[in-house]
Amino acid sequence: MKDVLTHKGFIGSMHFSAEDKVFHGKIEGVADLISFEGQSVKKLVKAFHEAVDDYIELCKEAGKEPLRSCKGSFNVRIPSSLHVKALQQAALSGVSLNQFVQKALEGAILRNTFTMPHDLSFPRRRESRNILKILDPRVKPDDARCEALSC
Repeated sequence: MKDVLTHKGFIGSMHFSAEDKVFHGKIEGVADLISFEGQSVKKLVKAFHEAVDDYIELCKEAGKEPLRSCKGSFNVRIPSSLHVKALQQAALSGVSLNQFVQKALEGAILRNTFTMPHDLSFPRRRESRNILKILDPRVKPDDARCEALSC
């Protein structure tokens, strides 16, 4: 899990500048650039809380929502091989690619299974594992694992 701070529903990133000998961060998920810093972790946390509280107050005064609104669509850049596999699994599952991606994201968030940077394992139901086997080029159509799915 990435090192982050949370306060009143806001998330703050944290970094350390060895050159300046200071911790610093910014509030994520807002339309504005709100940064904070501290000479120690304790001071950084205090500065983050103050930045969040000040930002909430400024947004109230300006009559704007503090958290960035999301319209429900975004572009995702993935390798073409993964795109093909996702399209195939969506088709085999009888859903659109958008529905497939939505369910994958919901599942990963609900199970909190997404880790970075190299372990991208998503627990799957047994049926999904079987479908994925067909997508593996090493599995031949006459393989017993494909019988139930009519490869």
